[in-house]
Amino acid sequence: MKKRILCLLLSLLLLWPAMPVCAESRTAPPLRVLLRRLGLTDHARITPEGACLLEGKNGTELLMKSGEAFTLRLRDGQIVLFHTAFTAPLGSSVTLTRQQSGGSAASGLYIGSAGLYPGDLSLTISEDRLQPVLTLDMEDYLCGVVPYEMSDSFPLEALKAQAVCARTYALNRVSRDRSWDVVDTTNDQVFRGVSAANENAARAVSETAGQVLTRGGKLVECYYSASNGGQTEIPSHVWGTAPTAGKYEIRDDEWDRENPSSLTRSASLPKDGSVLYRRIARLLREAVTRDDAWKKTGLSGDESTFRIDRISAVAAKTPKYDAPSRLMTELEVTLDVSGRKLNGGTLGPYESAGSYTVTLNIFPDVLDALGLAINGSGNELLTVTEDEESFRLTTSRFGHGVGLSQRGAQYMASEGEKTYKEILSFYFPESALETYARQPSVLSTVNPLLADPAPAATPAPSSAPAPTLMPVTEENLPAGAWIASVEGISDGSTLNLRSAPSPIASIVMTLRKHQKLIVLDDLDVPGWAKVRTDTVEGYVMTSFLEKAP
Repeated sequence: MKKRILCLLLSLLLLWPAMPVCAESRTAPPLRVLLRRLGLTDHARITPEGACLLEGKNGTELLMKSGEAFTLRLRDGQIVLFHTAFTAPLGSSVTLTRQQSGGSAASGLYIGSAGLYPGDLSLTISEDRLQPVLTLDMEDYLCGVVPYEMSDSFPLEALKAQAVCARTYALNRVSRDRSWDVVDTTNDQVFRGVSAANENAARAVSETAGQVLTRGGKLVECYYSASNGGQTEIPSHVWGTAPTAGKYEIRDDEWDRENPSSLTRSASLPKDGSVLYRRIARLLREAVTRDDAWKKTGLSGDESTFRIDRISAVAAKTPKYDAPSRLMTELEVTLDVSGRKLNGGTLGPYESAGSYTVTLNIFPDVLDALGLAINGSGNELLTVTEDEESFRLTTSRFGHGVGLSQRGAQYMASEGEKTYKEILSFYFPESALETYARQPSVLSTVNPLLADPAPAATPAPSSAPAPTLMPVTEENLPAGAWIASVEGISDGSTLNLRSAPSPIASIVMTLRKHQKLIVLDDLDVPGWAKVRTDTVEGYVMTSFLEKAP
């Protein structure tokens, strides 16, 4: 899978020079992450960790308290808040902004069953779905990227190298042309929120704070993948275009090749042709029977009359690109075969047809026949080794192979005891480390009008206590209108506000006891009234209303 990161891949050095650091410092802005991994459709279940201010496009403002879950649902083209204590329409978009409360700052949001998202959330409607965008500090973002693009169990220096690459990529993706900068999938970088359990990744982010890779003072393109299979690749071979800046080379990577954790797949071709896998035997038979020399033998080429006696040589041939590329496209096989002739409707005995050298397409024929595919993108490196009884075919390379190899970095840090600067110099020579300053988030202080007036010693109230009833402006009422309140229900229950004067009409929201309403009209429909507040309008049953004094 392609993981594009903005750093520079340059030529490999046999020595690891100190990575230079640019003196110039820049500031990293907050990052906006489109949360596609959540798979939100028409609802989002959210639990704040710390206080947050909910603001609807229609002007609704509510202070949501820490630990109190609520749901935002898409209903009839707008987002509606569903809380244990009340329901409220919010308009076509919603923002959730962390607040300073009680001397401490909110740490973020839990969304569904995902981890903690340490930022401010906006929800808009896009193609009849909720579209969530999280705005957060760059370093907080990296704490949710590094342990998932790499593993928290990797050596610290490898995680540091990953952090520098991920930070460089994210900074170069900041855009004014769209409402988000990166997505939380492998289309950019995997981001799953933060977890206190990922201590090593958090330390790697902290100890490389602000550091990015540059060349000539500019952020440059950089790539990374799980494993390059023992040889780095160049962007033009993978994506068909060269990067706008930087130098890329194909060269061997002994660290990736020797790492036992690098993903490989192997299969054997026995020298005894009688025990070959059926699918590879079929490929070999089809290749032999296409040969002009075979056609002259007069032997039958049917599967039931064709026999592979022995395989004597196997080699990967025909590189797809110029040397030193080891991305081979054909497998050359030398084999001895026999066949039977058909004489007057009767098959004769097997007779030797001699030795043939044939070529098979590695992609996809050989890989499919032997189950050797890793990527499915046709860029695996195939090697052949021989012992007394068989030829062993092994494929390697998990990912595009350009830039940093995560398995290579792992092995360099563990077995080679290389620092993150040495790792970066190995994969990105001639680049420099530049430090960006952090632009910390400035959290708003809770609006006193929304703050809970109760003393701290009392139990924490709901985020929607009685003072959060919807406002009603009683002055300048329309002609014939009057003020009523919802009283004909028991404490703790609610009254449905409906979209039409009917008990089967859709529910716009639920009204709490003592909610004031402006009664606009006594309808021709018995028992129903049209009502509104300053934020919503609908229909209720008049039996639950009392005229305000």
